[in-house]
Amino acid sequence: MDRPRVGMGVIVLRDGRVLLGRRKSSHGAGTWHMPGGHLEFGEGLEGCARREVLEETDLRIKNPRFAAVTNDIFGEGKHYITLFMLSEWGSGEPRAMEPEKAESWNWFSWDNLPEPLFLPMQNLLKQGFRP
Repeated sequence: MDRPRVGMGVIVLRDGRVLLGRRKSSHGAGTWHMPGGHLEFGEGLEGCARREVLEETDLRIKNPRFAAVTNDIFGEGKHYITLFMLSEWGSGEPRAMEPEKAESWNWFSWDNLPEPLFLPMQNLLKQGFRP
C-alpha cells in the first residue's frame, strides 16, 4: 500500500529574510524551496532540521522549533506530509553543498519571495503562514 512520506522544510531566518534555493532535482525542478529533506527513521524533528540545513547549505541553525504542517499531493504520484520548522541562522554562509539538488542559496524577504515556489511552500503560504 502506498503511503505519504514525511518531508521537512526548514525556515531559516537571518535579518528578517528567509533562505531559499532553486531545486535542480527532477522532483520540483526549477522551483524555489527551503533547506530540507526527509525525516529519517528514529530521528527527532530538531535533529532533522539541523542535519538537513547543514548537509545542504553548510549553515548552523539555532532554536529549531515546529512551525506548520502541509499536506502535499504532487502531480507525479508523490504524496508528502511536510513538517516546517522555524529557526534562526546561527553561523556560516550558505553554500551549495549538494549542487545536484540545488544550484545556490539566497536570502529573500518573506514579502518578496521568488517564483515559482515548490508545492509545499505554496501550500504553506495558502495557510497564511508568516514567520
